[in-house]
Amino acid sequence: MISETDSSASSVRNILVCVAWPYANGPRHIGHVAGFGVPSDVFARYQRMAGNNVLMVSGTDEHGTPLLVQADKEGVGVGELADRYNAQIVDDLAGLGLSYDLFTRTTTRNHYAVVQELFRGLYANGYMVKETTKGAISPSTGRTLPDRYIEGTCPICGATDARGDQCDTCGNQLDPADLICPVSKINGETPQFVETEHFMLDLPALHDALKAWLETREDWRPNVLKFSLNLLEDMRPRAMTRDIDWGIPVPVEGWEDDASKKLYVWFDAVVGYLSASIEWATRSGNPEAWKDFWQDPDTRGYYFMGKDNITFHSQIWPAELLGYAGRGDKGGATHALGQLNLPTEVVSSEFLTMSGSKFSSSKGVVIYVKDFLAEFGPDPLRYFIAVAGPENNDTDFTWDEFVRRVNNELANGWGNLVNRTVSMAHKNFGQVPSPSELSEADSAILDLASRTFDSAGEDLSRARFKSAITQIMHVVGEANAYIAEQEPWKLAKDDTQRERLATVLWTALQVVSDCNAMLTPFLPHIAQQVHETLGRRGEWAAAPRIEEVVDDTPLELVGVGLPERGRTYRTITGDYRGQQATWARVDVKPGTPLSKPKPLIAKLDPELGVTGPEWAPVQ
Repeated sequence: MISETDSSASSVRNILVCVAWPYANGPRHIGHVAGFGVPSDVFARYQRMAGNNVLMVSGTDEHGTPLLVQADKEGVGVGELADRYNAQIVDDLAGLGLSYDLFTRTTTRNHYAVVQELFRGLYANGYMVKETTKGAISPSTGRTLPDRYIEGTCPICGATDARGDQCDTCGNQLDPADLICPVSKINGETPQFVETEHFMLDLPALHDALKAWLETREDWRPNVLKFSLNLLEDMRPRAMTRDIDWGIPVPVEGWEDDASKKLYVWFDAVVGYLSASIEWATRSGNPEAWKDFWQDPDTRGYYFMGKDNITFHSQIWPAELLGYAGRGDKGGATHALGQLNLPTEVVSSEFLTMSGSKFSSSKGVVIYVKDFLAEFGPDPLRYFIAVAGPENNDTDFTWDEFVRRVNNELANGWGNLVNRTVSMAHKNFGQVPSPSELSEADSAILDLASRTFDSAGEDLSRARFKSAITQIMHVVGEANAYIAEQEPWKLAKDDTQRERLATVLWTALQVVSDCNAMLTPFLPHIAQQVHETLGRRGEWAAAPRIEEVVDDTPLELVGVGLPERGRTYRTITGDYRGQQATWARVDVKPGTPLSKPKPLIAKLDPELGVTGPEWAPVQ
């Protein structure tokens, strides 16, 4: 990662935060947001606080077989299904406080146009080649089965849970026909393989360019870089079209009006980062603004997702960008969108599991975000993911661990520090008191907080979230210890110690202010409450808002099944530049009126750790 993005940077940078696109085939569960949601938002919020220009984009992925399968299960049209779950996911992610500049969807006219432009550029440069291959068909439905809906035994390492596109155990790229004893994940039947013609992304012709780029990515998380470099060992052309009637038309003569051929969902989904940026620029009133984040070589672009999507972000998407710019073995021209930046980093998380099993709605291993938010609110979940989530290793979620973290760390640690400090200052002074000369103990806790801005900020700039929040919570612990040692409740009983009492409470209030600033990326909702508890006014941590927009972009689109003009849909956006939050000490001002604080964080019943809630009981 690039250290120039930290709080000590002297110049403002453009920071592009690209967040994985969730399928609009169901509500989100906490395993989803542990991988792509909370980490990306913590990073984006920190970067804004550090003074950088941030563009955070994503949306719902609404093409491909997963939606068709779910629509069949529910007995509804696929478009109706996508509309319903797009709305639900927007509610989930906005409720969690994810500060998207634009969260959109892949069924917009703008997205279709940008995807088709990328494909045409790759085709013109020779990196999309036609090839007859074997496609998997469901014998019972006649519908194409995508690679990821076929599982079997890996022919290379023998793992029994390999997918049709790759084996996660050995990391090798596969084709469904390679698998031993392949079966459909949808209904368990053995797929039928038939010959079919598709456009293939010529990855071998982009191998050297990809290798040269990946070898410069020295600061990536080790597991991500190792996996990505391993992909180079067995690169073969990969199909970028599918035999399916739901998706973006193929913009090539003879194909564009074929209703049974569409672009591969993973070709179109990764282009969404670019198309969402272009849509954001258009809706912001400055249609060229996206270029600052895609064409400026000084911009840093970070991509957040779970580990099962690494290959699409460290291989497929960079290959598309390189080929579109003519930077592979075949050369080629630069096209309408210009030369586009490759990712600075692919920030992949491991899996959040539940009782050792990967979260899965289809298998009933699930805790839905909407249920979690309704009972506990957003910040306890955000905190758990940050401090105990799957940053570098698979992590098991248990209700016992969740209760322990909330009660011992959030409530007894952070909530208690804020409450006791403000309560004593309010009771004894009614305002922020004026300090006198600082003691060694006062200076020590203030210096610790000041240094932590630097060290935790460095960690956050490198997406090391656990290390950052651990350091910040250490300051919280030391501040509580400072108050216990200074015993302001005893000082308050001695009129001769009034000056010392004022100094201790001013010091504690300053450290509370510092910790609140540093916890803001993790706990934005609680941070706003603490801001107000300290007697301050205005918006400290901006919240996202849901906005309904009209799809009226007047673009030239190619092919059949195009989105209708004038359709409305919900987006997530926000005005984040006007917030007060900054990654720096904000001085507490003597004389600021204080009120008796309200409890910040409710402690949870320990029994919850044993039983779980009714809607997700411990099995």
